[in-house]
Amino acid sequence: MAERPLTDWDSGLFDCFEDASTCCYGFWCGPCLACTVSGRFGENNCLPLCDICSTAVAAFFRLPLCVPPAALSMRAALRNRYDIKGSLCKDIAVSCFCSWCSWCQMHRELKERKKTPAVINMQPQVFVSPQPASVMMMMPVNTAPGYFTNPPGVIMTSR
Repeated sequence: MAERPLTDWDSGLFDCFEDASTCCYGFWCGPCLACTVSGRFGENNCLPLCDICSTAVAAFFRLPLCVPPAALSMRAALRNRYDIKGSLCKDIAVSCFCSWCSWCQMHRELKERKKTPAVINMQPQVFVSPQPASVMMMMPVNTAPGYFTNPPGVIMTSR
């Protein structure tokens, strides 16, 4: 079985101006954007909330935790599903130091991948007329001397 070639991300990590609505959404409500990405990817919508909870628990117990688990797992899974170039090491770095930009990039990627292509099916069509065949009717001809009229489509000849 041949491997599919690896592709690049559809947009860069800091390409907010390609789709400003995504970055504005992420800026004003980051957790909402992360939950949307998770849902579109087919995971539980609340999965990114683990990042918030794990940070709070780590701070409470004074544990060093810098890798958000949901952001890292979503990024790695998205790269794996769509055969995107990268490595786990890069995913960790991006998830640690630029988590919201990572969620925005994943959102833009899913929007691009979920676009449905327009399919145009061009096949010859057979048209059947539901109307009956036309019937020719013989119309009486006015035989007054000097006055001849031909109905449309009828040719009159003399013998």
